[in-house]
Amino acid sequence: MNNSEIYLPRKLTNQLLHLAQLSPNAEVCGLIGMDSNGMPVSCYPVENRAPTPENRFLLDASQQIEAMRQIRDRGETLFAIYHSHPHSPALPSPTDIKEANYPDALHLIISLNTKGVLELRGFKIAGQSAEEVVLNLIEA
Repeated sequence: MNNSEIYLPRKLTNQLLHLAQLSPNAEVCGLIGMDSNGMPVSCYPVENRAPTPENRFLLDASQQIEAMRQIRDRGETLFAIYHSHPHSPALPSPTDIKEANYPDALHLIISLNTKGVLELRGFKIAGQSAEEVVLNLIEA
């Protein structure tokens, strides 16, 4: 995966934005699988089990394991972990950075904290740093 520029199918992007809109007061989260060409193709929503879902996310462990199994069974690999920020910008929080456990996965953050326009940004998080990557929408 090119770390500086990422291509996202518009259909998948719209799905992520829609999921975030369905939960305006709690963070949504899940996984994105990519095909053998490195193209993100599948969204796997996972329930948020954080004690304070309005400002944190914690992937439900059993659903995360099931999503990873489906990704593997479909011949995909993990592309990204996504979550929303209902009340803050699409930037990784200190907690997001601290708890990032998949350095090879992209972290997609959707912000609802905008005036009528949803914001989607991507970051590579490794160690204690987050580096933004350019997201390009494509028709696929």
